[in-house]
Amino acid sequence: MAEILITTTNDVPAARIVRVLGPVYGTAVRSRSIVGNMLGGLRAVFGGSQTGYAQMVSQTRDEALAALREHAASLGANAVVAMRFDSGEFDSGQGQAMNEVTAYGTAVVIEGGEPSQSPWTRPGP
Repeated sequence: MAEILITTTNDVPAARIVRVLGPVYGTAVRSRSIVGNMLGGLRAVFGGSQTGYAQMVSQTRDEALAALREHAASLGANAVVAMRFDSGEFDSGQGQAMNEVTAYGTAVVIEGGEPSQSPWTRPGP
């Protein structure tokens, strides 16, 4: 898969948007194990850092970005502008907390600029 520049800005410095392909998104859902949820519950009672949950959210966000990149590439884009995250949590039953993250933006084709210098540009899977 080609490199896809992902930026939260509405344009790319030193580049020109030559075609707007439309909205794109990537959604990921993850959960912790029952044991992880119980340990997280104990930490919540006594206070302290929720590193297990923080790691889960970070991994979910990375998966959502990968899915966004794949969706944009499928449309022929080489960039996504105005990218944002939306997230939520829900209980799937039996105490199983699920974390959902959606990354969304506008797929575009750009010319010029140096997308390979951006930290948001990564090759696809």
